[in-house]
Amino acid sequence: MTRVADAPARRAPLLRAAVWVLVATGVTTSALGAGDAKRGANTFAEECGDCHSPKEGKAKKGPPLFGVVGRAAGTAPEFAYSDALKASGITWSPEKIDSYITLPKKTVPGGKMKYDGLADAGARADVIAYLQSLK
Repeated sequence: MTRVADAPARRAPLLRAAVWVLVATGVTTSALGAGDAKRGANTFAEECGDCHSPKEGKAKKGPPLFGVVGRAAGTAPEFAYSDALKASGITWSPEKIDSYITLPKKTVPGGKMKYDGLADAGARADVIAYLQSLK
């Protein structure tokens, strides 16, 4: 007989597998639900803030991300983008940002971003909600 207390431990591998299926099949944050901009600001500071500024016109190692949602990739005038990103044809929609911050090197092969990606779909949704608030 299985004890009720053992149920969460038995489900953990299934939950991990389900998350990886969602990531591998390209399920985006819009399919997973809306993020929280406040949490996203914290995650942005931890994961993105060393290289990207949320302020308009303030490039760091990477381009500023103020107003990035809806912007064509490689077009912020204060940053020297890779040829790969400039030629990507990407417009930064929430779905495309989700794909990019999941696996940047897969989304834009040959790009300059030195970041391996953010596997947590909830954290990505939060960062995207934060980026959407930067207008």
